[in-house]
Amino acid sequence: MTELQRLLLAYDRHREARRPCALATVVEVLGSAYRRPGARMLVTEDGELTGAISGGCLEGDARQRARQAIFRGQPALVTYDTRDEDDPRHGLGPGCQGVVRILLEPLDFAAADNPVELLRGFARHPEPAVLATVFETDASGLRATVGQRVLLSATGALRGTPLLAGPLAAAARATLAQGLSQVLDIETDAGPVRALLEVLVPPLRMVVYGAGNDAQPLVHLAASLGWHITVVDGRPNLTTAARFPEAAEVRIVPVRELETQVPDAGAYHVLLSHNYAYDLAALQTLLPTAAPYIGLLGPRAKAGRLLEELELSESETADVLQHRLHSPIGLDLGSETPEEIALAIVAEVQARRHQRNGRPLRERAGTVHSAPVPLVV
Repeated sequence: MTELQRLLLAYDRHREARRPCALATVVEVLGSAYRRPGARMLVTEDGELTGAISGGCLEGDARQRARQAIFRGQPALVTYDTRDEDDPRHGLGPGCQGVVRILLEPLDFAAADNPVELLRGFARHPEPAVLATVFETDASGLRATVGQRVLLSATGALRGTPLLAGPLAAAARATLAQGLSQVLDIETDAGPVRALLEVLVPPLRMVVYGAGNDAQPLVHLAASLGWHITVVDGRPNLTTAARFPEAAEVRIVPVRELETQVPDAGAYHVLLSHNYAYDLAALQTLLPTAAPYIGLLGPRAKAGRLLEELELSESETADVLQHRLHSPIGLDLGSETPEEIALAIVAEVQARRHQRNGRPLRERAGTVHSAPVPLVV
């Protein structure tokens, strides 16, 4: 389950119980911080928390300030400077070494375009989108206010504050094309505003070919990250929802029907069938697609033999092994058990999605979050 899914469930529970709550959102980070802009936490009037905006050092103070925002009925922007080693208020010490700005907003359950409902709109129609959130305005008394938002989907659908829709939507389109969240100062008819333009990306889609026992820990681990999992196999006794309760879809597809299937070209595909003919048929349908990841369980010799049967040229085979087919599958973690192998596979998929090399962070030049790259969606 994703953080957003947990937040929506908690919000619905609080709304049903009529428990006033506020949303805390990280809107800007200067320097290093545990969470990046877009991290959210739901806070109830009596202090219950859902989500996280830091590694635990900011939550206590932010909870108190969020409860004050609920009482006053007004949003508030709070700045935490974790670079001050002599400030013991939040237990920060020399921790993150950055400035974190948090927007605290009391939520109106009756407002169709409150921030949580806008996020629900994205969750219901999972396609890339940009959520533009105003968190700072000038003091001129013009009509732009903190907390106004615009949600722009990849198809051009627009929701949010009509007054700011034009300029915020234009900036959101540019942000969506770039694929990277950013903070911008934007001129609007209602005055200048500072806004977080957050790229929202749907959950990663993974297709697992094979419903054996070793697929179960993989599906469990991937689902815990909020990924959308489809399990495909030709064996009816194994390919059941009862064996894979966390999968979004479980499909019985005999090997003779694999070639007639249209693969999801945007999904990450993992071949765990332990059946040579099944892997061959799956590879035959997947290699011509633009799928960002194709992983094959088994030794290098198996991958070479499969590619030989596909009658690829020597140069084509080399290109597939270098750029298209991850075999042996997974990162080198010393994995032996099905659970350890699942971890290695999920780690490689995560690294591939974010265009990282999977090496230790201590070997990374610069900060942990430096030099972001667009997500592969």
